[in-house]
Amino acid sequence: MPITVDIGGTAAAVLVDTVFDHFQQVDQRFSTYRADSEISAINRGNLPVRDWSGEMMEVMAFAEQTKNETDGYFDIRQPGGSLDPSGIVKGWAIRNAAGIVRRAGVGDFFIEAGGDIQSCGRNAAGLDWSVGIRNPFNADEVIKIVYPREHGVATSGTYVRGQHIYNPRAAGDPITDIVSLTVIGADVFEADRFATAAFAMGRDGILFLEQTPGLEGYLVGSNGRATPTSGFGAFCQP
Repeated sequence: MPITVDIGGTAAAVLVDTVFDHFQQVDQRFSTYRADSEISAINRGNLPVRDWSGEMMEVMAFAEQTKNETDGYFDIRQPGGSLDPSGIVKGWAIRNAAGIVRRAGVGDFFIEAGGDIQSCGRNAAGLDWSVGIRNPFNADEVIKIVYPREHGVATSGTYVRGQHIYNPRAAGDPITDIVSLTVIGADVFEADRFATAAFAMGRDGILFLEQTPGLEGYLVGSNGRATPTSGFGAFCQP
């Protein structure tokens, strides 16, 4: 997936390389598309739990926590029985990348991977970072601009990758009533893990976000109508 890293300061080049090395390591461990990844070995039955890495154990624990917090709407176990932590790994990896940058003493940065974003501070023009929400019916159009201000932003949808998100309670039924759901959370990890679960709920996902402290959302239905949570508008003010 495309990754964007924008870091200011004299050490930016070295720091960017460190961040991309981190993402490479995450891919090598968690990619279900790589035969040599740790998750692929687990799904083949070649790696017992006692030999899982600390990172894998951490992600699996977060996945179970998220499953419990969403009443089972987030589930990394696929209908065929394999494990796919993709719905939680991306936000986890971006949050860890942000930690690398912060520990280097940099307070102004923007990290985006596959549409999920963590920003901090301000951009090179001295302005708050802004994020555009794409029109799921017209990729060249932005329908809403948000200003995260240290929060994380994650979007789940079917308009780019098709029906890749499933409802664990009705695995054989595609999610057709909504096409896009953007979530703002305390950080990108919180936004990402709940965006996946809320999208799996269909239209009820926006109600879940409304009722969950610390989360705001913006849902676009298949009919083209947008529904925000009550506090979402506060992030649209420059």
